[in-house]
Amino acid sequence: MPADTEPLLSVRDLTVTFATKDGPVRAVDALSFDIHRGRTLGIVGESGSGKSVTSLAVMGLHNGAEVTGSVVLDGRQLVGLAERDLSRLRGRRMAMVFQDPLSSLHPYYTVGEQIAEHHRVHFGSRRSAARSRAIDMLAEVGIPEPRRRAGAYPHQFSGGMRQRVMIAMALVCEPDLLIADEPTTALDVTVQAQILELIARLQEERSLAVAMITHDLGVVARVAHDVLVMYGGRAAEQAPVDAVFASPAHPYTRGLLDSLPRLDDPEDTPLRAVPGSPPSLLTPAPGCAFAPRCPRAAAAVEEDRERCAHLRPRMATTSGSHTVACHLPLGPATAPGRPRPEHPDQIRKATSP
Repeated sequence: MPADTEPLLSVRDLTVTFATKDGPVRAVDALSFDIHRGRTLGIVGESGSGKSVTSLAVMGLHNGAEVTGSVVLDGRQLVGLAERDLSRLRGRRMAMVFQDPLSSLHPYYTVGEQIAEHHRVHFGSRRSAARSRAIDMLAEVGIPEPRRRAGAYPHQFSGGMRQRVMIAMALVCEPDLLIADEPTTALDVTVQAQILELIARLQEERSLAVAMITHDLGVVARVAHDVLVMYGGRAAEQAPVDAVFASPAHPYTRGLLDSLPRLDDPEDTPLRAVPGSPPSLLTPAPGCAFAPRCPRAAAAVEEDRERCAHLRPRMATTSGSHTVACHLPLGPATAPGRPRPEHPDQIRKATSP
């Protein structure tokens, strides 16, 4: 990534708070990250870590939540932008692929009509031109017999083909930013690999900036250039993908890596999990959100345990562009657990069909 290029998407101190009957819930807490053209940022974490809320806030789909901070897309501030202006940007400059395509596609319209509608709305194209563009996009994402299948309805497609339709719909207006929110969760491993390869190919061909939202580090290993690990609505670690797999600095990241099945594990090796439960966002901890589950904090001297429990860690650079929010970061010689994978290729092979 050239040092002199500006990021396409720059997020600074993004905070998203929902008002509930039990009190305010800060689902995203002072989050900052960048995504450059032609690169994929994998945003990873357990359920409830704030990944999807982050993506919805970027798109302006936060549904009444209070959003503060800064979200700049190609020099334009999105926080506070009127809905009319945001709707012009959605689909044209930024687009999103959701987890469940069947619930995102309208059952009463053919897939060709739905893709063409996006093109007509943003470009004012005629119906014939928009339909031709929709057919071209279906062909580009690998739908066989695209002219015929454009006249089919969503329920007539398999899960993998519906996801291809969603990708075609997202990219029909050639946006600069694509957000993919768990796009392969409901798919079997073979179809998952095909969808990930499709997104990677389209990203490279179009120089897209891609945010890949996932709980699966195996997906991150296959497609991402950079990784943002989230926990409790906060950033825990950010680094290039090779650095995260070679030398994770946050104990939570190490726990996620240890949870992955490995090709070199014996057949009877039990699946691992990060001990404990995610934190309550109604009553956030004053210190490190991960401290109650952290093996490093539990084994530390009393002074360090108190610091972890009561002082929120700030993001600090460990080396190069590798940053971590941890009072007791791991080093190559101190990382507990199984021998770490030296390169994400070890995980890519393990998650390939």
